[in-house]
Amino acid sequence: MSWKGWVSLVARVVLGGALLIAGLLKIGDLRQSVAAVRAYQLPFPDGFVSLIGNTMPVIEIVLGAVIIAGLFTRWTAALGGLMMIVFIVGLSSAWARGLNIDCGCFSPGGELTNGQQAGYLWEILRDLGLLILAVWVMLFPRVPASVDAWIAGSDTPA
Repeated sequence: MSWKGWVSLVARVVLGGALLIAGLLKIGDLRQSVAAVRAYQLPFPDGFVSLIGNTMPVIEIVLGAVIIAGLFTRWTAALGGLMMIVFIVGLSSAWARGLNIDCGCFSPGGELTNGQQAGYLWEILRDLGLLILAVWVMLFPRVPASVDAWIAGSDTPA
């Protein structure tokens, strides 16, 4: 495997792993997941906020697992990258509006209290890094260690 293949494999596992872990950490308490989305104070109807909060952990788990497996690699990396863009926009919006919230990415999320301060810069940089990994995987999706390669019946996916 070329160095690009190794980088793609690592990028795929890190991106997929981040999504999978984020979803698994939230799936056990969907009410808190909804509260975390509500903390962003987005101009959406309450029913839509509930839909996002209830489905986001499931989407993160499924998408993360599929990215790690290397199935429909280019497309799933694109979806992961789009999620990172949405997360970056949401975090930037909360920061610009002066909200003091925990993003709910790898934690319960919601409004911060007791003098805690939001870490928007680091959260945005983390998601930007994950976006870069997604773009890399989209550009170089051909990795032998993937379901795509196995389906193609070769060392390199079609």
